[in-house]
Amino acid sequence: MRLAVLKETKPGESRVAATPETVKKLAALGLEVVVETGAGLASGLPDAEYAAAGAKLVDSAAAALEGAAIVFAVRAPAAPLPRGALLIGTLQADAAAAEAYAKAGVDACAMELLPRITRAQSMDVLSSQANLAGYRAVIEAAAAFDRGFPMLMTAAGTVPAANVFVMGAGVAGLQAIATARRLGGRVSATDVRPAAKEEIKSLGASFVGYEDEESKAAQTAGGYAKQLSAEFYAKQAEVVAGHIAKQDVVICTALVQGRKAPTLVTEAMVASMKPGSVIVDIAADAGGNCALTRPGELVVTGHGVKILGYTNWPGRIPAAASALYARNLLTFLTTFWDKEARAPKLNPEDEIVQGVALTRGGAVVHKMFAPAAAA
Repeated sequence: MRLAVLKETKPGESRVAATPETVKKLAALGLEVVVETGAGLASGLPDAEYAAAGAKLVDSAAAALEGAAIVFAVRAPAAPLPRGALLIGTLQADAAAAEAYAKAGVDACAMELLPRITRAQSMDVLSSQANLAGYRAVIEAAAAFDRGFPMLMTAAGTVPAANVFVMGAGVAGLQAIATARRLGGRVSATDVRPAAKEEIKSLGASFVGYEDEESKAAQTAGGYAKQLSAEFYAKQAEVVAGHIAKQDVVICTALVQGRKAPTLVTEAMVASMKPGSVIVDIAADAGGNCALTRPGELVVTGHGVKILGYTNWPGRIPAAASALYARNLLTFLTTFWDKEARAPKLNPEDEIVQGVALTRGGAVVHKMFAPAAAA
């Protein structure tokens, strides 16, 4: 059985869906692993390392896909896939994409829809990538900030520690807090979810935020933040506005599953910040948490505030991101691997399979998209 690993074609995507480490383990399952040449170069993984791990190198996506029963991808492939193939990747799934996969006869699994349950932690691509995004956001903030993060005492005087404010304390936010603390910053953070307050404090940061009855129910069963009322966000903004004016660095990480990212930093808040301050918007892929974010760009305001709105933050640390992502996909496949048949066996009754499977046997099966596709 052939498993294809393609070179990513989306502009700016530097990750790869398999590494030489995981290729060895895939080959041990009895798979013929075929890798498109150059697939791992942007992640620091030369073709020779894939060949040494047992992969077959081919010159094009079409050659890799010829006869492939399984396809590993970071993003949805642009090349047409063989009918009956199992596609596993972060597919940015919606009803239209699900219907297209069904028509093409591809069994698609969108890993970004993985349920957040204990069994699935080791295959949770969102968590592994968000962790790295939070780390990278602080490193890039430190590089853009024109003073030091820690307090620096010299014979010429003292440079005060940077005030760092993290907005959103999910996986990315918590890693941002931890990284900023390691660099010596004075860190505070906010999140609408009630459980986040203690997590923020446990990392040594101070909590900032508005709390009421609505905020007590601000978390879904899957651990994501819920969309709250305009009134709540207005009150939260009042509390946050005064705090932001005193900050040197603001890290924005707040996302709401399936929706545009909420605007948490207004134009007026940006205007209140000191010249030389830095805003890093990890949520830029979903529209951004800052009103002045331009996805994919670095913006410098008229009074000198830098807004880093880069997209694909995990792709800015590609070697580590690819290593973790590849292990996530390997774990998913091996969890549902039939050793006797030497083939994947995705039980449609399994909670994990129900969470990620978009299509099966030419039909849309995911509960989020099946009704819309049928309509």
